[in-house]
Amino acid sequence: MLCTGAERLPENPEWRYEVKLDGFRGRKAGRTAQLLSRNQKNFARRFPGVVKALANLPDDTVIDGEVVGLDERGRPSFDLLQGLSTEVPTIVLYAFDLLMLHGRDVRLGRSRTAASSFTRSYRPCRK
Repeated sequence: MLCTGAERLPENPEWRYEVKLDGFRGRKAGRTAQLLSRNQKNFARRFPGVVKALANLPDDTVIDGEVVGLDERGRPSFDLLQGLSTEVPTIVLYAFDLLMLHGRDVRLGRSRTAASSFTRSYRPCRK
């Protein structure tokens, strides 16, 4: 689902908000790490630190996540991520879903073993 822009935020207390981040699929096919957009564009050159971190995943693993540019105070900044700022951002990948592990589809019936294997692979990175 794509976001829609608005001039003002709704003032109804039933509304919930989230920070706009940029979604990507991290993938390690065999021993090769990739970072793909929802349109299957390869972003390895733009975010080499993220791809380097993905290389720590087990072979044949696929994750979904959000690439985020963090400002000097650690706050997400979409402008930093898009290169609209002159600051050099810290780039991180917030992984939120493990889809495949060692070539096995783990979307259903996930186990603690899969989850712990995945979390040990995470490494923060810089651009």
